[in-house]
Amino acid sequence: MAISRAQLLKELLPGLNALFGLEYAKYGEEHKEIYETETSERSFEEETKLSGFSAAPVKNEGSAIAYDNAQEAWTARYNHETIALGFSLTEEAIEDNLYDSLSARYTKALARAMAYTKQVKAAAVLNNGFSNAYAGGDGVALFSASHPLVSGGTNSNIPSTPADLNETSLENAVIQISLWTDERGLLIAAKPSKLVVPPALQFTATRLLETELRVSTADNDINALKNNGSIPGGYTINHFLTDTNAWFLCTDVPNGMKHFVRSPLAQSMDGDFDTGNVRYKSRERYSFGWSDPLGMFGSSGA
Repeated sequence: MAISRAQLLKELLPGLNALFGLEYAKYGEEHKEIYETETSERSFEEETKLSGFSAAPVKNEGSAIAYDNAQEAWTARYNHETIALGFSLTEEAIEDNLYDSLSARYTKALARAMAYTKQVKAAAVLNNGFSNAYAGGDGVALFSASHPLVSGGTNSNIPSTPADLNETSLENAVIQISLWTDERGLLIAAKPSKLVVPPALQFTATRLLETELRVSTADNDINALKNNGSIPGGYTINHFLTDTNAWFLCTDVPNGMKHFVRSPLAQSMDGDFDTGNVRYKSRERYSFGWSDPLGMFGSSGA
């Protein structure tokens, strides 16, 4: 009994998918160190930040209770993008038993291309985070000294003076983050959770966070950053950051950096009757962004 084209494709697809999965996993998923992932059922997502209430006042005996209204501060929007790529094998290549060697190489290359694009898009949010050309829901860049508050004030998630990564700048950032307030001016006691650095700063990060004593001093002082557990998640290296001097801190402020998955990564395969070629493609649909900019602190370096 002859094997039909449909049967042939059915036999080929599991092998290609297995190769794709193995290769895709090899390239890691560095975006997961920064973003919270959620699923989406729409073409876009919107998240509105509410102001909350002011501090509760003292109620004197016999007096009426005070009422407050929560306000909508601003809305963040996520527009999903479709990422897709594929390749084809000619009928002659399959006929000449070149399927194994060609498909293995092509599938690995396709997996690498898909993984690369995702990491570039995830890092682009940080790489463009200091430019007002990429403003968020509150009308300013992700990293800004003037995030507006309903109360009339502002929050800043950048250093008062641009600074390279060192002991002083990191300690100042920890203090600055702890002083952030909510939309009504109430202290939120935020804390950093993880340091994000490009490869060029990995050794600096190690010395700052993992040594027992202070770096570059002759004193026997303890390393306060390590001793206090100021950055409990340590540091992570993101290979797709483009500025070798920029560094970032993830914080414990909820609803900060978001990754929405509209359609998860999927592969499919079909044959072309006219040419006899077999086509294999990969596709996914997602978006990266932020809802609350206080989910991150960033410095572009000195």
